[in-house]
Amino acid sequence: MQHKILLLFFLFVFQATFASDKHRNARKHQESNCYLENLNEGVKRLNCPSSKVQISYTNPLNQIEKRDVVYQLPKGTAPKGGWPVVFIYQGTGYFAPSFSSQSDAPFANYHRTELIKNLLDNGYAVIAPSARFHKIWETSMALTPELYEKTNDYYFLKTLFEKVASGDFGPINPQVQFATGISSGGYNTSRMAISFPGQFKALAIQSGSYATCFGPACIVPKQLPKNHPPTLLLHGGKDIIVPEPTAQAYYRQLKKSGITTEIYVEPSAGHQWLSSSPERIVNWFNQYKEGGQ
Repeated sequence: MQHKILLLFFLFVFQATFASDKHRNARKHQESNCYLENLNEGVKRLNCPSSKVQISYTNPLNQIEKRDVVYQLPKGTAPKGGWPVVFIYQGTGYFAPSFSSQSDAPFANYHRTELIKNLLDNGYAVIAPSARFHKIWETSMALTPELYEKTNDYYFLKTLFEKVASGDFGPINPQVQFATGISSGGYNTSRMAISFPGQFKALAIQSGSYATCFGPACIVPKQLPKNHPPTLLLHGGKDIIVPEPTAQAYYRQLKKSGITTEIYVEPSAGHQWLSSSPERIVNWFNQYKEGGQ
């Protein structure tokens, strides 16, 4: 009888401890409003509700232009100082800002929406600005920082970051910013380290390389900014648009410069979001999130 009582006691303690741990872990993650739809023939679509605004800015010719920006905040109450924020930069043409994608989308864009969901679930605000005319970021065309500061992108992004800091997008902490993107958007992610120094905690580059690279044409400078953020590179081994060696060259120079970096290559993948990117990018950013809050 005593054995049964002891067994019941230990079972009670175990269940109470497990429930407490589960409750504590649940508090670390917010559930987003994202939802899954099952379409025909096994195709599914992941939707993350979002808001869209147009940002007006003055271009280098002193003309007014507008660009779309899609964004969403996590559910719940923002932490003291505001939500950390991730800027996601679109790839050329096919990756216009959207928080919805089907499982058969080109370039495995479905995994981008999975990333957005994971970021929201982990307490990040997500902001997806448009490239000019929804086409291509101008970073690769500007071989020096001085040239970049004369581009439309620079004027637009500077305005966007100012509006984020002033609260136009809600309670966001401008001291805890991250960036990621694919292809042209990956180059633009690298650009954050060069032309917006000190503003980003960490970067994650999917199928891209250094800011001034373009496809196989890629020269990574021997001197990188000393305050270059920690950078994660993700690449497909069969990428023929942005060949893997260009990412490896950036990775090697980051290592030589003493900058925290990692690279992950999926041998069978092409020019695309990797299936592991949603988890890898969130884990990378989580390492650097707490310091600014």
